[in-house]
Amino acid sequence: MSQVVNAGFPLLTATAAVPAVGAILTAAVPAARRTAAKWLALLVSLVTLALAAIVMVRFEPGGDRYQLVESHSWIKDFGVRYELGVDGIGVALIALTALLIPFVILAGWHDADPLETKSSRWRPTQGFFALILMVEAMVILSFEATDVFLFYILFEAMLIPMYFLIGGFGDRAHAGSDENAAAQRSYAAVKFLLYNLVGGLIMLAAVIGLYVVAGNFSLAEIAEARASGQLEMATNTERLLFLGFFFAFAVKAPLWPLHTWLPNAMGEATAPVAVLITAVVDKVGTFAMLRFCLQLFPEASKWATPVIIALALISIVYGALLAVGQRDIKRLVAYASISHFGFIIMGIFAMTSQGQSGATLYMVNHGISTAALMLVAGFLISRRGSRLIADYGGVQKVAPVLAGTFLIGGLATLSLPGLAPFVSEFLVLVGTFARYPVAGIIATTGIVLAALYTLVLYQRTMTGPVKEEVRTMPDLRVRELVVVTPLIALLIFLGVFPKPLTDIVNPAVEHTMSDVQQKDPAPEVEAAK
Repeated sequence: MSQVVNAGFPLLTATAAVPAVGAILTAAVPAARRTAAKWLALLVSLVTLALAAIVMVRFEPGGDRYQLVESHSWIKDFGVRYELGVDGIGVALIALTALLIPFVILAGWHDADPLETKSSRWRPTQGFFALILMVEAMVILSFEATDVFLFYILFEAMLIPMYFLIGGFGDRAHAGSDENAAAQRSYAAVKFLLYNLVGGLIMLAAVIGLYVVAGNFSLAEIAEARASGQLEMATNTERLLFLGFFFAFAVKAPLWPLHTWLPNAMGEATAPVAVLITAVVDKVGTFAMLRFCLQLFPEASKWATPVIIALALISIVYGALLAVGQRDIKRLVAYASISHFGFIIMGIFAMTSQGQSGATLYMVNHGISTAALMLVAGFLISRRGSRLIADYGGVQKVAPVLAGTFLIGGLATLSLPGLAPFVSEFLVLVGTFARYPVAGIIATTGIVLAALYTLVLYQRTMTGPVKEEVRTMPDLRVRELVVVTPLIALLIFLGVFPKPLTDIVNPAVEHTMSDVQQKDPAPEVEAAK
């Protein structure tokens, strides 16, 4: 478990520092140079993507558990260090984040342009893109942090730019008056902040408790001390600390019944910001379950597994059922995401290599598929000016490319074979069934319900008679095609050839399985007669 500190170029720091510095530079662009701010933000995101690609190339799947390690003293009196390192899971999620941000920026190219309404006069274009880059920097650094205190700071700090993105740059396609829209945005932003702050405060108590027990915040040192028997925790202490960490991660994920902030936040945010929430920020919660809960508290993780599996099953079925009944396109995608996060958490706590590999792949594939579906939905909503499903009909006859990309995004959401999410969902179900067959059977209802809400959504919006309001709807423009085409290509590529991801992820999963001292159940084969 020992770490070899990288004495060369601080690549991990650079990958997070570039968007952080870019955010400051973007915010400093003069108000009259809005277009320059957009191009600067896009350029910064592309440089970050290039650095993330270098991280992937330099990472050796068969090498040390944590690679490209950086370690420097920060707050010496409290044993806090600026300590970074990546395993295969972190590398995959850094790549996902860096990949999606350029598409988020391009999709939101006009979302923060000035409006004439009084409540929107303060919406600076520069601020919108600067906040996106700041979120990117904090999320990437959280995937790299191997100091528990450093991770906690990032875990909480990312709430601030997200609060302003939701509350200050909300969806323009809002039913009712401008004042009502502003009130709804404010409510969603405050609810998002309060839920996550409460989770963070509980986690802070657990972080302090961990320091009291372990004497430092280094993930590698604590895990190594636990594995060697040099650090022993009382059973009740370990369980309480685990619950403090897990509660915060379950809010962020989100897991039922701590999920209610997500539909409000995604519904009121712009489509690109909604992608930022569910495809990027929420992944920090599920990632942290793998990195911190299982590695620091292996016995408590096994103790809590039956309850967590039950909560994940409720999330899967409950989220899918509510998605079926939605009238709002964006809220439908939000409830579908709650169902999908249930699959991810179930895969993590199934304690099998297939389940955890599938959960990690699910994080990546869900990010890509949700981005594709939500961004196309955002293009659709911007044309009609309404999020209500009933306001659409016959779109495929007037905008066939838009309808086709919307269909592919929807089919990926229901995990159609041949598209990337199918591989991850299949692995999660196989891994769960191997240890918890009843849970695996119940979880399959989520697949049936996903087919229902996805196909009904497509039928009601894209097929049937052409409604008068959509008769002149334009098809996807060049900028929008540049956003959607690579995402769809990735969904197809990773659906038929997931090996590049599995090669990176599987060794990290093996380490996690070793942390919790679990092996895959032996298959039960009936003896030949």
